[in-house]
Amino acid sequence: MGGLLKSSVAKKFAMALSGLFLVLFLLQHFTINFISVISPDVFNEISHFMGTNFLVQAILQPILIFGVIFHFIMGFVLEIQNRNARSIGYANYKGSANSSWMSRNMIFSGAVILAFLGLHFYDFWFPEIMHKYIESHPEDPTRYYEETIAKFENPIRVGVYVISFVFLMLHLLHGFASSFQSVGFNNKYSKGLQGFTKAFAILIPLGFIFIAVYHYINHL
Repeated sequence: MGGLLKSSVAKKFAMALSGLFLVLFLLQHFTINFISVISPDVFNEISHFMGTNFLVQAILQPILIFGVIFHFIMGFVLEIQNRNARSIGYANYKGSANSSWMSRNMIFSGAVILAFLGLHFYDFWFPEIMHKYIESHPEDPTRYYEETIAKFENPIRVGVYVISFVFLMLHLLHGFASSFQSVGFNNKYSKGLQGFTKAFAILIPLGFIFIAVYHYINHL
């Protein structure tokens, strides 16, 4: 069992599972944020529930943070292993002839996303912790919408968000589909699933870009 857990196959399987978990979170996160475009009141209600529910805060949130850290650590580990394997076994290896730009640069797009997550935590998670646990403000279920759109008043920050979501798109275009391959999903539905993963990889990041640009333009 120890040998299995140390194998590249096991690491790819574990990374694929963590990636699929993060995709589910991404969809949930997009759905809630898109509601801010439709109805500020509903957005406040959902955000207040998510921010005060014990299950979300004490169980799901730590699991999510662990999933993010685990996914990126496994990505770096596998990238190092792949680079070492290529340098030893393929003296004349030409990546562009055997794989797409997205697959060859997953570590780069992943690093950009990780940096963006740091900014996102700085923008939203840290202020939330300060508001609730350090400054001990009274609970205000109507504050979430205004606090969210205030982050998109700065055009530079909006530009950073847009660029980050473009890299998220590139990361998902290869990573989402390959996750299913890594967990052994290979049957008559594979072609349709591949089309779905590509559509998801394009539409969800574009949706996030739309939200950021919408709030920026709407409050000029």
